[in-house]
Amino acid sequence: MEKILMTRAGFTALETELKTLKSVERPAIIKAIAEAREHGDLSENAEYHSAREKQSFIEGRIKEIEGVISLAEVIDPTKLSGSVKFGATVTVVDEDTDEEKTWQIVGEHEANIEKGLLNIKSPIARALIGKEEGDSVEVRTPGGEKSYEILTIAYK
Repeated sequence: MEKILMTRAGFTALETELKTLKSVERPAIIKAIAEAREHGDLSENAEYHSAREKQSFIEGRIKEIEGVISLAEVIDPTKLSGSVKFGATVTVVDEDTDEEKTWQIVGEHEANIEKGLLNIKSPIARALIGKEEGDSVEVRTPGGEKSYEILTIAYK
């Protein structure tokens, strides 16, 4: 199986979610199913069907997280340096709008563009990998061609 690259923060977040699902969500949904069963006829019991559906989602998410954790390879960005690679925090400037953006390149299971966490498999991350400060990169995005200049590369 192929290893799944993650930062320590992403790995810890998954572990926390797994613990919450197992110790809080799972017992709560089991209780909700038991209460819904007490209401009688299960074929027309919307509460029961809703609770079973939520249980199915929770169990699926638990299995998914356990699978990711079992294949995770945690990378410590603070021990890296040099050109852009996994874990780098990169500040770029859009060469058309002069807008600065900062992203950290992370694994797909911890990516969140609103929080500045860029999926390593995204077009922008792929274009940045291997580049140095001062380099320009051309990226084909869903919104069209973008040109960025790399201002800084940090590993924190």
